[in-house]
Amino acid sequence: MPALSQRITTLNGDGSDGWDVFYRARAMIAAGVPVTELTIGEHDIGTDPSILRAMYDSARGGHTGYAIVPGVSALRDAVAARIEAQSGVPTSRENVLITPGGQAGLFAAHMAVCSPGDVGLIVDPYYATYPGVVRSAGAVPRVVATRSSQGFLPEGAALEQASEGAASLLINTPNNPTGAVYPRHTLQDIADVVTVRDMWLISDEVYDSQVWEGAHLSPRALPHMAERTLVIGSMSKSHAMTGSRIGWIVGPEEVITCLVDLATNTTYGVPGYIQDAALFALRAGAELELQVAEPFQRRRAIAERVLAKQDLVRMIPAQGAMYVMLDVRATGLSGEGFANALLDAHHIAVMPGESFGTSAAGHVRVAMTLEDSQFEAALHRLCSFAAGLAQAA
Repeated sequence: MPALSQRITTLNGDGSDGWDVFYRARAMIAAGVPVTELTIGEHDIGTDPSILRAMYDSARGGHTGYAIVPGVSALRDAVAARIEAQSGVPTSRENVLITPGGQAGLFAAHMAVCSPGDVGLIVDPYYATYPGVVRSAGAVPRVVATRSSQGFLPEGAALEQASEGAASLLINTPNNPTGAVYPRHTLQDIADVVTVRDMWLISDEVYDSQVWEGAHLSPRALPHMAERTLVIGSMSKSHAMTGSRIGWIVGPEEVITCLVDLATNTTYGVPGYIQDAALFALRAGAELELQVAEPFQRRRAIAERVLAKQDLVRMIPAQGAMYVMLDVRATGLSGEGFANALLDAHHIAVMPGESFGTSAAGHVRVAMTLEDSQFEAALHRLCSFAAGLAQAA
């Protein structure tokens, strides 16, 4: 067989893709073993029936052919209005490209701003696909380390040190996996570094509707940052439309024009009936987004209550998103060791912190994606299991 390209064979670097425990859990389920899954960010409520009806009506109405590659104009207008309302930055449809989900947006953004061999910065901990998406653009990922004791917020000195020679910086706020919501001073540190280094900032804001403490601030709103920032958004988390695969990139018009060329040669756009459903969902307003977000805010309170009853497993303050990060180092195990042992002992699947980088070693990420009573029971079992490990040690 002829050789495969170096780009495709090195997407995961020299190690795993970070999903090993998840794959193990799915294999157990396929074999008939019941597993309590707290791994991926998949809503337990599903897409709202009114959105599905809009999708159905659009498809039945004939919007099943090729849709215009940049996105349906009405949807681009709606996204632009949403972003302008959030950031205060004038935004029009020419600043918006509709993409097949946020992941495709991340890939396209890095293709736009990173040349082969460039350095693309990512903040550690990071969503598991971030290093691979940087490599897929032919760039080299470099991490900005953070500390659990500081809530995993990137610090100015670390940003400055890591940014030498970098072309881009990818951030995510509200953050997956940590739940951190970057405050203004952190975003200003980021803006200062990327401005001095003349870098692009790629801001993954797919959890912008899930903020439990503070407020979401897009770095695009900071002075002189709109010209060097690409914002990634998605309907997946805000409207429980994960499988619909629809998102967007917002950025300078000249960048979007180039990205339309990329989309023409890769995805060739997003199905029109899915775009129409997204437009319906955005027009439904904030009430629908609040309905989607509310279970996670409620379960965050459950997690705080359960974790407060013991002092072995430490919960990192979760200010946003649909996860809690737990420090399990007191058990003597790594995050990966703890997650595998918990899966074996209690058939509860969580994500090891090591799946998201070295800064989260000794932690596990728990997705708040189960019905309340099941979620609470799983957390109690996790804490009891941790206590047993610590006692045995």
